[in-house]
Amino acid sequence: MIRSLRLRLMLAAAVLAVLFMLALLPALQKAFSLALQESIEQRLASDVTTLISAARVERGQLKMPALLPDERYNLAPSGLLGYIFDRQGKLVWRSRGTNTQHINYQPRYDGRGNEFARIRQGDGEEFFVYDVEVKLLGGKSAAFSIVALQPVSGYQHTLDGLREKLYLGFGAALLALLALLWAGLTWGLRSLRHLSRELDQVEAGARDGLSREHPSELLRLTGSLNRLLHSEREQRQRYRDSLDDLAHSLKTPLAVLQGVGEGMGQGADEREQARVLQSQIERMSQQIDYQLQRASLRKSGLVRHQVEVRPLLDSLCSTLAKVYRDKQVQVSLHLPARARLPVEQGALLELLGNLLENAYRLCLEQVRVSLRQGVGIIELCVEDDGPGVPAEQCQRILQRGERLDRQHPGQGIGLAVVKDIIDSYDAELSLDDSPLGGAAFRIVFHLD
Repeated sequence: MIRSLRLRLMLAAAVLAVLFMLALLPALQKAFSLALQESIEQRLASDVTTLISAARVERGQLKMPALLPDERYNLAPSGLLGYIFDRQGKLVWRSRGTNTQHINYQPRYDGRGNEFARIRQGDGEEFFVYDVEVKLLGGKSAAFSIVALQPVSGYQHTLDGLREKLYLGFGAALLALLALLWAGLTWGLRSLRHLSRELDQVEAGARDGLSREHPSELLRLTGSLNRLLHSEREQRQRYRDSLDDLAHSLKTPLAVLQGVGEGMGQGADEREQARVLQSQIERMSQQIDYQLQRASLRKSGLVRHQVEVRPLLDSLCSTLAKVYRDKQVQVSLHLPARARLPVEQGALLELLGNLLENAYRLCLEQVRVSLRQGVGIIELCVEDDGPGVPAEQCQRILQRGERLDRQHPGQGIGLAVVKDIIDSYDAELSLDDSPLGGAAFRIVFHLD
């Protein structure tokens, strides 16, 4: 499929130009052929006039001079053929040029005056014939057919040369036309390139909207895009304002909880619970800050870092082990030394937190996290030995609010948030069966 608009237009114009020339070429050849035949007819008519002016009738007999005014009749190899027949079709005179020709022609003295025709001999050779019926010669009554002939071979040679020149001329004209069409399309599509540059500037934040310095055919499009950009900015502003209000509302309760955690009793169990509480409060605070940052950026504007994975996994697994301590979950980490992912730390924390929390909640007793580096990619995989996900439900559970597990509390947004983060980093998420028996979430990051 041709994706370039200029190439599509050029191809369509080239096809139309070729079809037009293919249709025009036979018409031109026919016109040239008719014009050439008309020229031959006029010349043969002039040759017949020469014979008529030289002919005399004496005592009922045709008399022709030994030398005719047109010297071509007097030269045997000249190819100028002249014949005179009487009313009964008997040949009474022939020019010297006919001595080497054996032409089978019988005139029709039928009162039609003159006739221009094309005849074919038995050997395949063709001639143009101009036949004139004469009733008066030199003022005396006469009945003769005066005939001038010319071989068709000369006409055909001229027509072949003309056809060859037409092909060459049309080929050169087609190339010149295609070059002009390419230049015209390049100039005509310059406005689209200008529009594309403005869109790039809008995306980069260098300008707020599109200008009106475009052809009238594009103004409706640019107006619609400007309205869309304005609506998107307003919606993003409302989103930021809502998150600001939410963050402001949560900071005070979080500060109270933190104070409560610091003031809990001195018993061993209470100190452990206090550490868990402090860890969760800290994570909630980080996520609030992270979501505020995401709200202020576009999808493609998230800052990309190289974040070491192992410390985050250790921290998350330690916290989740306390939350699900009744399960005694066994976690295995298969990571290269100092493995890193090209994701901002807050985004990676939320991504891993949601995937691991989902694995801890649904597993029987095993969770495995592995990371593999390939050519231009990094693959992260989170697996469990839980019930798994039916193939027909894989896409549904990635949608916001959809949950297969109805036995545990939750809002069904964890995996949708994971997919949103993955899309923000142009990564790929797939869900299939794990060798452990449960689900395997695989994330492939493409390295620049």
